[in-house]
Amino acid sequence: MLILALDTTTRTGSVAIARDERVLSEHVGEPSLTHAQRLPGDLIAACRTAGLTIGDVEMFAVAAGPGSFTGLRVGIATIQGLAMAQSRRVVPVSTLEALAASAPGDARRIAAWMDAQRGEVFAQVFDRTRASVTPVTEAISASPAVALEIQRGQLDSAVFHGDGAQRYREQIVATFGALSIAESIPPLAGAIARIAARHADRAVLPHAIVPIYVRRPDAEIARDRRHGHS
Repeated sequence: MLILALDTTTRTGSVAIARDERVLSEHVGEPSLTHAQRLPGDLIAACRTAGLTIGDVEMFAVAAGPGSFTGLRVGIATIQGLAMAQSRRVVPVSTLEALAASAPGDARRIAAWMDAQRGEVFAQVFDRTRASVTPVTEAISASPAVALEIQRGQLDSAVFHGDGAQRYREQIVATFGALSIAESIPPLAGAIARIAARHADRAVLPHAIVPIYVRRPDAEIARDRRHGHS
């Protein structure tokens, strides 16, 4: 099955084309441009590299969050439009699941940490095998210290992976040591495509995609503060 996967939850974002679990092309975005500005070109570039067109795609996959709220909305809307136009289904994939699946090395337990801004991380612990990534904990949004405390019992022998782990390296190292942090962060679209290929049963109609926010959008929090709510 030919799959087009899109990630717009991270700053650079990425697009991948895969045939089943074999990635044919993967294009990383230009961080100086917004996702909305670069997406048409990125999609075209990924298809051109794979020698295909959007019309050849049999199934779509998209990072459903958590991540940048604006990026998340742009990515989901883009995939919804493409899938509706082609009468195709979509596999929504947790960004944290894709992050765990893309971690370098062969560590079995992965602590996926994304920088959530405002001094927080999106964090979730997974067990990883060659065939799957299985969540061990729920996804949370918390300060690094709180995340470490909440997930402490599941972090033995874990490798921390993601821009959140790199940003809060000192706090992780103080508890687990330097060897517990993965140094490289590959683009996520390829991992999203592979997850979609393994879990085609997750595919939904485009309108049925449900974003994974983990925490409320900043705009809602700011509105509540203006009205005196916590």
